[in-house]
Amino acid sequence: MTMLKLFGIIFFYGLLSPSQEVLSGLSCAVSPGAVQKVLSDAILQNGLLQQHLQGLVLPNIMGEGGLLNSPTSITGLHLVQVRLPKLSVVLLPGIGIKLSIAAKLELSGNCLVGLLSELINISADVNITANIKCTNFESGTVQVVTEDCLCILGAIRIKLLSGLLSLSVNEVVLKQLTATLPGLLCPVVDIVMNLMNIQLLGTLNAVIPVGTAGTIHYQLASLPFASGSFLRLDLDGAVKQVGGSIIPHDSSPSALPPLLDRLLVLGLRQSFLNAVLSLLVQIPPQTFTCTPEIVSVAAAVFDAGECSACRGTSPLSIRLTLPGSPLILLEDKRATVELSVLVQVFIWRSDGPILNVVLLKADLSLNVHVSIAGSRLVLGLSMG
Repeated sequence: MTMLKLFGIIFFYGLLSPSQEVLSGLSCAVSPGAVQKVLSDAILQNGLLQQHLQGLVLPNIMGEGGLLNSPTSITGLHLVQVRLPKLSVVLLPGIGIKLSIAAKLELSGNCLVGLLSELINISADVNITANIKCTNFESGTVQVVTEDCLCILGAIRIKLLSGLLSLSVNEVVLKQLTATLPGLLCPVVDIVMNLMNIQLLGTLNAVIPVGTAGTIHYQLASLPFASGSFLRLDLDGAVKQVGGSIIPHDSSPSALPPLLDRLLVLGLRQSFLNAVLSLLVQIPPQTFTCTPEIVSVAAAVFDAGECSACRGTSPLSIRLTLPGSPLILLEDKRATVELSVLVQVFIWRSDGPILNVVLLKADLSLNVHVSIAGSRLVLGLSMG
């Protein structure tokens, strides 16, 4: 069983399920809510959004006609807490994703109405939507661009320490927040998305050591592609043997079938998998000494005149050698691994070199079962 540690953060969440369709590459996909969960965990659960909103300071709010028609000013208005944040994702064909974040902002500041100064607490429901797309692909990295960001205010609740509040104060606050919050929140979303992009790309651009055999370096092969039903990421990379020599493979794009019921598709080129298998499946020759019963049977056959030099009780051994590299073949709803095995049956002789009895080359075709276990892509091999 061969295990490839790939795909980083999406695999770590255990959300991938293997596709049943393979062509010239292997594809894996997640359920419709998987991308949303990954982004929600990265942006909300890990506190990335809250962290960058903590320094949010709103401009002073000035208005006329407070209590007794006195001028009103609200200063030092700042964010105290972000409550109940929720994130949702919709795919946009040819663009990327539409990101929506709903939250309740708790603000606090000082309110001066006439000569009366006191604390003011403001609770504002906000809904931020933005189109997120990837551009400028180069060497496995992409740039995330936030477009058409819109911030919509919902219910606003204002509380003064004294409990005295006029309609004019409420109107002034609503007007000022509607005018200023989008210009403050949308840049924060842009910063958060770029930081998250760096984090996620770090999991899709990694060098994995394979014991003492070498390393596997995988990364994005092209810009992510979005349709109305799935988001596809193609992976490619370099496979290096110990000492630095690269196992060559064809990096031309793979023709994967569309997966209409999937949200995220991760693609691996067949040629890249072949290079990986060449590194992983480096089994040294295996030698087995036969039991005395087998030796006796073989000796009886040889005594019949087939091999006069084989008479006696000399140990009969079998050696298995892989003379070449395995080759994985991906077809519609089927995957196989082809490899050649050299079977050598020989006798050790104390008075000279070994005596070959049989040399047999066997071409094997092994069925491949693709699955996900923990954070690993697993290829289970079995005889056909």
